[in-house]
Amino acid sequence: MERRSFVRGAGLAGVLAAGAAPAIVHAQAAVRWRIASSFPKSLDTIFGAAEVFAKKVGEMSGGKFQVTVHAAGELMPAFGVVDGVQNGTVEACHTVPYYFFGKDETFALGAAVPFGLNSRQMTAWMFEGNGLKLMREFYAGYNMISFPCGNTGAQMAGWYRKEIKSVADIKGLKFRVGGFAGKVIERMGGVPQNIPGGEIYQALEKGTIDAAEWIGPYDDLKLGFNKVAPHYYYPGWWEGGPQIDLFVNQKAYGALSAEYKAIVDAASAAAHVDMQAKYDARNPGALKQLVGSGTKLARFPKDVMELAFKESMELYSELNAKNPRWKKVYEDMAVFRRDQNLWFRFAEASFDDFMQAQKL
Repeated sequence: MERRSFVRGAGLAGVLAAGAAPAIVHAQAAVRWRIASSFPKSLDTIFGAAEVFAKKVGEMSGGKFQVTVHAAGELMPAFGVVDGVQNGTVEACHTVPYYFFGKDETFALGAAVPFGLNSRQMTAWMFEGNGLKLMREFYAGYNMISFPCGNTGAQMAGWYRKEIKSVADIKGLKFRVGGFAGKVIERMGGVPQNIPGGEIYQALEKGTIDAAEWIGPYDDLKLGFNKVAPHYYYPGWWEGGPQIDLFVNQKAYGALSAEYKAIVDAASAAAHVDMQAKYDARNPGALKQLVGSGTKLARFPKDVMELAFKESMELYSELNAKNPRWKKVYEDMAVFRRDQNLWFRFAEASFDDFMQAQKL
């Protein structure tokens, strides 16, 4: 059988099982890519997903396809990575899409919006709903193709120098919050600040900002936020299940062989699962350490949650009226969210509610 016909017929899994992969891989041209990350190397979970991707690509290609990962600031600023991919300065970047809502609010729907989807729902919408299809149509306008490449799970609501007792305490609050969520904070009277992860501690320590959110206990402990702000709130209603993406320049992706394209797809999926597994495994121990060291853990007051929800829904209605790209994606996500929440209300939520009340 002619080799390429065999690959098309058997698929990657069949080729590997048949032991034919080495000959095929060696027939491929050597490829070198650079990934510009929006994260510092010290955050081994979120930055590390790009390293997992790079390692998997190298392994699956027999070393022919090499990817190097560069931390925020090494090749370009944390928030400059999309421009870098769009312009072809780098082949790919690893980032959170909502950082770039200033270009178009639709970017946020590829990651998380306030009161959106949880992590499982987000993955379901991407892979089994219309999410990936719709977002790729949108990203094509920026000369990029997207691959889900990580999810943190539901996040904490961050660190506050002073207690939040009611919505009145949001007024004038200088709050570092990731991307699009700042629009809602602003409507609630806060003053959103979009600061890269590696620069948050200094701003919080100096009092340049009053509060900051990042992800959750594992990363927050590493970043030392508990040393400069004692109040730790939950839930992060703006990030129920934020997805991190691998953005690839269309020309760079188009130049790959079919086999290498399959490797990119498989490696990003592996990194996607790996990131959330790490966060879920590491957050519990980190939370215990934080509380043990004096962190004041508290749930957001009900009036804060209710106002945030109200302002979010009003914002979405306004965007539907003025941004057709947003409307196309948001309306599809909203229908998916409605059905997912109907389902999760029964088996998932009731099981979790019972188990978390038990003393194990």
